[in-house]
Amino acid sequence: MDAVYKVEVDPVGNIVRHYLAGFFEPTDVEAYIAARNAAHDKLTCGPNEHVTLVDVRDMKIQQQDIVKAFGGVLADSRHRSRKLAFVVALSLARMQLVRATSSRDAQYFTDPDKAEAWLMAAGDDEAGADAHSGEPQSRVA
Repeated sequence: MDAVYKVEVDPVGNIVRHYLAGFFEPTDVEAYIAARNAAHDKLTCGPNEHVTLVDVRDMKIQQQDIVKAFGGVLADSRHRSRKLAFVVALSLARMQLVRATSSRDAQYFTDPDKAEAWLMAAGDDEAGADAHSGEPQSRVA
């Protein structure tokens, strides 16, 4: 499967929703970054005040250079979100995601509604995500 990505913005709620699927090449990552940057231009909040939901349930195992490239995307402080949630499948791809997000404090969910509810909950206390029983979660320091 070729790379598929979609980036949508809710400027009222200041949430950015990403969908990533398939197998990415370096040019796909570059195009995705451009789409992410264009989406961020539509936000109405201040820098780094938005929240981000990333659905990677259909993402394939990636080559290590692509994992590293996504790690750089996540480490970019200019586009860093206040809170970050991933919707994941239980697979080896999740392990790659945890490595790629090592520069971020993120939470992982299998249910997109629970992920979005956590993102939209009042406050910036990311430790509160552990209260979602039955959700596979990992703290990334």
